[in-house]
Amino acid sequence: MSRRSIIVGTGSALPPRRVTNAELAERVDTTHEWIVERTGIEARHIAGDGETTATLATEAALKALEAAGVPAGKVGLIVLATATPDQTFPASATRVQTALGIDDCIAFDVAAVCTGFLYALSVADNMLKGGMAEYALVIGSETFSRILDWEDRTTCVLFGDGAGAILLRSVDAPDGGEDKGVLATRLHADGRHNDLLFVDGGVSTTGTVGKLRMRGKEVFRHAVTNLAAVLTETLEAAGHDADEVDWVVPHQANKRILDATAKKLGLDPARVIVTVDQHANTSAASVPLALDTAVKDGRIKSGDLIVLEAMGGGFTWGAAVVRY
Repeated sequence: MSRRSIIVGTGSALPPRRVTNAELAERVDTTHEWIVERTGIEARHIAGDGETTATLATEAALKALEAAGVPAGKVGLIVLATATPDQTFPASATRVQTALGIDDCIAFDVAAVCTGFLYALSVADNMLKGGMAEYALVIGSETFSRILDWEDRTTCVLFGDGAGAILLRSVDAPDGGEDKGVLATRLHADGRHNDLLFVDGGVSTTGTVGKLRMRGKEVFRHAVTNLAAVLTETLEAAGHDADEVDWVVPHQANKRILDATAKKLGLDPARVIVTVDQHANTSAASVPLALDTAVKDGRIKSGDLIVLEAMGGGFTWGAAVVRY
């Protein structure tokens, strides 16, 4: 009998400090109306002193464990997606492991920027299917505020900090039975577009952290095309059609991208989970944050067919079809 990874718990964490567009307008040349019209963003959360990628990840992981009713000691695998780790090394996942009181498990980070959670989910799913663990924490956590140029109004208004987590459990997949769990994942990358969305620093190049740089119009064009294509590809791999999908949980980069992608696929916008208005773009954290929001408010229920998708710097992009 084959194995299947099912989601048994979700959790999320946001820094207490909430920054509105009006507050940003006091700092840079922008307005609430300008930001909302172009992005749909109204506010974002910004990490304060003592709050890091690992502390946010730990809080989200604890909530996912609590939701599942599973003690941390049962976790055998932690995959943390982030582009803003606490340290160059060791992996921030090991800091989460220690904070959870787990003495020994597999723990490592995945770097694929905004697509990081989809990459982490695919890796964890395949490791569980291979028998490496019974339970896996898959986390997306970011403190993007630490790599923003707060003088650049075109980028600093777009991002926020936060974390989201899911707890996966490996179970026997019933032969011919309910298709519950992770049904299919598909991942892509194309490094030719590095200069459209990147950080202008790095350990082996400048010896600095650097700041985020983006050419928004070009990123928008690639995002709509790539996301529509990978959603179709992943649904076909899972043996489902778009009209069977109950909810799409997308990367929360820009409301216009979400609307354009839904339109391109003929999806009802009402079936798309949107949190970008309150969270902004939290990179690898945005998909699990949106997922946990929709689970907690009752929109996503057991048995729903959901599609997760994201695209980020690199470019990287990917999707997953999950029976919740």
